[in-house]
Amino acid sequence: MGEESGGALKETLEFYSGKRNELIPILQEAQGIYGYLPEDAIKIIADFIKITIGEVYSVASFYNQFRLIPLGRNTVTICRGTACHIRGAPQIVDEIGKVLNLKEGETSEDMEYTLETVACIGCCALAPCVKINHKIHGCLEPGQAKGLFNIAPRAESN
Repeated sequence: MGEESGGALKETLEFYSGKRNELIPILQEAQGIYGYLPEDAIKIIADFIKITIGEVYSVASFYNQFRLIPLGRNTVTICRGTACHIRGAPQIVDEIGKVLNLKEGETSEDMEYTLETVACIGCCALAPCVKINHKIHGCLEPGQAKGLFNIAPRAESN
């Protein structure tokens, strides 16, 4: 967390009174500043509201809207809704996971990709669907998944 963004959080907190019922809106604002909830921001928020860091983490980890790790430059979202599931989404998750060398919820070390799944993208007629950033790729088969990425094949380790 840079000093500039730390200042932005402290400026934001000036609009709040430090009451417990302000935690979620404060977390939303902090995530808007950083793109996720860094540890330093959580400490600042806990001190401001006069609760433990654990209590802040408890709320932040309970709600899906909050992220505790930064997103990669490219967010790969795979639909696991009913239509997508029955048309091969689990195999697509596996294939993309292999291509990106990531598990669901992970971000690559180079911060290039984040892999996530969601209950529904809302494009059931195009099932199974993958969204990369803001572009939907529909009617996919597992073999087509790797073609969505311009990545050199990794050498197999023995």
